[in-house]
Amino acid sequence: MGVSENAIIRVEHLTAAYEGDVIIDNVSFEVNRGEVFVMLGSSGCGKTTLLKHMNGLYSPASGRVLIDGDDIATAQGDERLRILRKIGVMYQRGALFGSMTLIENVRLPMEEFTDLPPEAMDLIALMKLKLVGLKGFPNYMPSELSGGMQKRAAIARAMALDPQILLLDELSAGLDPITSAELDQLVLGLARSLKITFVIVTHELPSIYAIADRVIMLDKEVKGIIATGRPQDLRDCSDNPWVRRFFNREVESQAVG
Repeated sequence: MGVSENAIIRVEHLTAAYEGDVIIDNVSFEVNRGEVFVMLGSSGCGKTTLLKHMNGLYSPASGRVLIDGDDIATAQGDERLRILRKIGVMYQRGALFGSMTLIENVRLPMEEFTDLPPEAMDLIALMKLKLVGLKGFPNYMPSELSGGMQKRAAIARAMALDPQILLLDELSAGLDPITSAELDQLVLGLARSLKITFVIVTHELPSIYAIADRVIMLDKEVKGIIATGRPQDLRDCSDNPWVRRFFNREVESQAVG
């Protein structure tokens, strides 16, 4: 695999296993700086597992994940913290703490990773909430918000430490089309204005077409990547019939009789 100087994430020959079962086998790809990169595939194909290797929660069975040239799995101590501060994560369903207000949720990464005074943390948290369109909601509880607003708050928390990379798991899951489209516009706006690199897991075709610079499609049987490229190109030109059907929302025809 050729190495791009513009790559901020490099996944090199990654094999991921859980209790001895291989989930992903010898996968390699790069994510470029400022790119909106989407990972998709059927349930159980390893998308979330791959995302958790990219933020250091899981260690590879073999291979490595490089964040800006540094191996996230082998780094320790202050070096590991330095790498982790480059990455913000939004988990499935937002994973906000229900007993905390939005501003308290957004403050959490700063409380863990910085020595900022409380007043500075509050100011930064308010700025992050404003960036995602929640200026008037710092003292609301997550339960008082719609699903889309909870996702916005989770993105604000992921941005608390000014990361270079945002990993978003199931950005649009469970949301209506209008709310999903609004989140798409938020992602594009943040990518353009702040030059953030996004890695997003989603199944929503309208979102994929709207935001993705490139996609990879994972397959459970292959335990790896079966397609990579621009979504429009995969829809129109892929030599894999299953990939074309996915992007064109086509059901496989079956003979009757």
